[in-house]
Amino acid sequence: MSQAIIGVEKLNLAYKKVPAVQDVSFSVSAGDILAVIGQNGSGKTSTVECIEGLRKPDSGLIQVFGKDPWLCRREVYKEMGVQLQETEYPLKIRVEEQCRLFASFYERPADWNLLLTQMGLEDKRKCPIHKLSGGEKQRLSILLSLMGRPKLLVLDELTTGLDPEVRQNMWISFENIKKSGVTIVMVSHYLDEVEALADKILYLEGGKQQFFGTQQEFREYVKGRVPKDEWGENFSLEKLYLMIAPKTTGLSMEGIL
Repeated sequence: MSQAIIGVEKLNLAYKKVPAVQDVSFSVSAGDILAVIGQNGSGKTSTVECIEGLRKPDSGLIQVFGKDPWLCRREVYKEMGVQLQETEYPLKIRVEEQCRLFASFYERPADWNLLLTQMGLEDKRKCPIHKLSGGEKQRLSILLSLMGRPKLLVLDELTTGLDPEVRQNMWISFENIKKSGVTIVMVSHYLDEVEALADKILYLEGGKQQFFGTQQEFREYVKGRVPKDEWGENFSLEKLYLMIAPKTTGLSMEGIL
């Protein structure tokens, strides 16, 4: 059995008495990819921020590499790479300057010149970061998360803003990273991405855990919750998710006609 890199038991977190995460429990084994899915406001980012040691839970137990990430953040971060949903960079700093700065944080940094080429950013090395497109900033953020040769990689919306070809190439890259033994936790709204990459799925709704398990187990979970005449064995993960996700009201034209 693979060693658990992350263990979460009965995690609870609230903001000003408003519950954000309620009684969430799961584990992630070495070399696995966990996808955290759910609607906006479902508690995905809050859960991941507790794993990263950026937020202190109100109750529950979190272990990352056998340590409490809130109390031992410095030790945990030696083996964790984090790509945040939104990142602010110093004004006017250039791409290669930011890479060189991040490389200085580690005893044995990754080859950032090679990563620039692999991420399609070689011709942007002299460019100020604030002039990069949204997709280019996203690729840079992922590059920086790999700088410390992490054993655990946490990615929040890893391919937002990337065009389809770059997204596909990123998927291949993360499959290769996984094969090298790196554990990955990814928050994603793209269910095709989840279907292509994830070994396990954590599905949150309103801060509460609805499901944790493999993709096949997720299919069985959905199958048990929808009428038989609506079920199809070959449905995509996205279609399955939409069958059980809370319904939202579509745009109405009445107010502007």
